[in-house]
Amino acid sequence: MNAVSRLSDRDRYTRCIRASKRVSWDMERDVIGGRTFDASQKYLPDGLSLTPNFFTLSASEKRFVSQIQGRTYANMFGLVERFINAKMLEVSRDYWLGDQVALEALIRFSDEELKHQALFRRIDEMVGETLPPGYQFDVDPDVVASAVLGKSTWSVLALTLHIELFTQLHYRQSIAPDTELSELFKNVFLYHWKEESQHAILDELEWIRHDATMTDDDRNKAVDEFIELVVSIDGLLQGRAAADAHYFEANCGRALDDSEARVIETSFLEAYRWQYIHSGASHPHFGDVLQSLISESQAMRIQAALATLH
Repeated sequence: MNAVSRLSDRDRYTRCIRASKRVSWDMERDVIGGRTFDASQKYLPDGLSLTPNFFTLSASEKRFVSQIQGRTYANMFGLVERFINAKMLEVSRDYWLGDQVALEALIRFSDEELKHQALFRRIDEMVGETLPPGYQFDVDPDVVASAVLGKSTWSVLALTLHIELFTQLHYRQSIAPDTELSELFKNVFLYHWKEESQHAILDELEWIRHDATMTDDDRNKAVDEFIELVVSIDGLLQGRAAADAHYFEANCGRALDDSEARVIETSFLEAYRWQYIHSGASHPHFGDVLQSLISESQAMRIQAALATLH
C-alpha cells in the first residue's frame, strides 16, 4: 500500500470517528421517547415483508404478518451484531500498539454495536406487548456467534459488509419512504442507520486490509467459508419462517387449510431470504468490493450457491 493510500485510509477512519460523535444517540431519550407501538400500524414495510405476495390474506392479516416480521427483524439484528462486535474487537488488536486513530474508530464501532443489541432487546419486549403470546425467538446469539467466528476472518468480514450494506439499503429504500409504517419503528431504524453508515466504511477497510495479507489458496478457502456462512444463515431463516408462520396460523383468528399454511410459510421464507441474503448480495457496492478481491471462478461459485436459495 503506497503513502497516498495509507493517508486516504487514515482519513476515512478519522471521518468515521467524527461522524460517530456527531450522530451519537441515547436509546430512551432520542429513539423511544416515551412512545409505545400501536398494533393498528405496520411494523415492517411492504418492500421488506413482501406482504403483497401473501395473496390469500386480508389487509389486517397482512398487517399482522408485518408485525411478526418486524419483531423478527429486530431480533435478527440483535443476533448478527453479537458476532460482528466480537470480530471487530478481534481485528482491533492489530492497532493496539499502532494506529490509535483506527483503534478509536473500531472501539467506537464496538460500543455502538453493544448499544444496538440493547436497543433490539428493548424493541422485542415492546413489540411483544402488542402481539399475542406464543412468539419465540429461540436462537442463541452466542451459539450462532461461536459458529460464525469459527470461520476465517475474510469470510466473516465479507458477511459483515454484506449485512451493514443491506441495513442501509433497507432503511433508505423501504423503511423511510413507507408512509403507513409505525413512526416508532421508523425511528428505531433511522438511528440505527445513522451509525451503521460508519460501520460499513470500517467493515470495508478492514476486509480489504485483511485480504492483502492472504495467499491465493487462503482466499480460495475463505470464499468457500463465505458460501458456508450464507448457507447456514439460510438454514436459520428456514427455521424462522416455519416458526413465524406457525405463530401466525395460531393467532390469525381463522382456520387455515394445509395448502394455505404451506403457501404462507413459503412466503415468510421468501421475505426472509430477500431481507437477509439477496438484498445484500445484489447490493452494487458489495458486488464491486467482492469482485475486486476474488477471481471469476470464485465469483461463479458464489453466484451458483445463491441461485439455490430461491
